[in-house]
Amino acid sequence: MKRRKAIAQMGLGITTIISFPAWASGWNRLTLKNARYLEDHESDTLTAMVDTIIPKTDTPGAKELGVPELIQKIVKDCYDPKSQAAFASSLFMTDAVALSKYGDSFIHLNGEQQSEVLKSMAGSEYPDQKNALNTIKQMTIEGYTKSEYYMQNVSHFEMAPNRYIGCVTLKI
Repeated sequence: MKRRKAIAQMGLGITTIISFPAWASGWNRLTLKNARYLEDHESDTLTAMVDTIIPKTDTPGAKELGVPELIQKIVKDCYDPKSQAAFASSLFMTDAVALSKYGDSFIHLNGEQQSEVLKSMAGSEYPDQKNALNTIKQMTIEGYTKSEYYMQNVSHFEMAPNRYIGCVTLKI
């Protein structure tokens, strides 16, 4: 390998590491300043979908942890304008399914009706509906499991375990 090529590759690697978005891991609501890019109704639809996918139980739901804001930040920062428009249209698609099924927009339905709308989208014969729901579902699960609350209280993640257990019987 030539020296110039090696130096160029090292520089590219260092630049990539420095510019990697640190907010994507162990995030919390305070790290998501100015994350909104959607209109109010679209944002409310996204929040209702996220809350339906992972609702609040004895642990906080995705809505309480700020997953809708994280999804908006990811879409705003990482998607190109065409993909952002496609994401926003998927929220209108959810409203369209809710209107055809129950005669009202998704955010005005009760929890059971919202679940039925998402189930009908998951089992739809139209791939656009399935893809839209799968994208939002995947982003919701990823956001929830990468939240500070989940990492500390559920998975008990340790960045660098600070212990050494030397005398352990190995089972072979």
